[in-house]
Amino acid sequence: MLADTSFTTFLWSLIVIFFMVIFFILLFQVIGDLFSRHDASGWKKAAWVFFLIVAPFLGLFVYYIANGHGMAERAAKAQQAATQQFDAHVREVAGTQSPTDQIASAKALLDAGTITQEEFDKLKAQALAG
Repeated sequence: MLADTSFTTFLWSLIVIFFMVIFFILLFQVIGDLFSRHDASGWKKAAWVFFLIVAPFLGLFVYYIANGHGMAERAAKAQQAATQQFDAHVREVAGTQSPTDQIASAKALLDAGTITQEEFDKLKAQALAG
């Protein structure tokens, strides 16, 4: 069975599979963008889905031409929101305190007897160093 297939058949199959994968990536990207839009009504979304089912290639091309700029803006806005959320989380977890706050916390620990004077001096030097 394998001996019957030629290299050109294999190459053609590989090219077809490549373009099918690209088609599905584009299709899922359009469907994801379509349903994440807040400016489109339900009927408009249903019409786009119907158009994508009836004429998939034409539907993809028309959607990208008509909404390409909006897709890029929505993707950039989503990426910016994700970055801000990540930065806020990192700041929260890292517990960014000013050196004055760090020294005051260390002084409170020293006064409570939790740390020694040597440990306090080390924490104070670290806070002032950066």
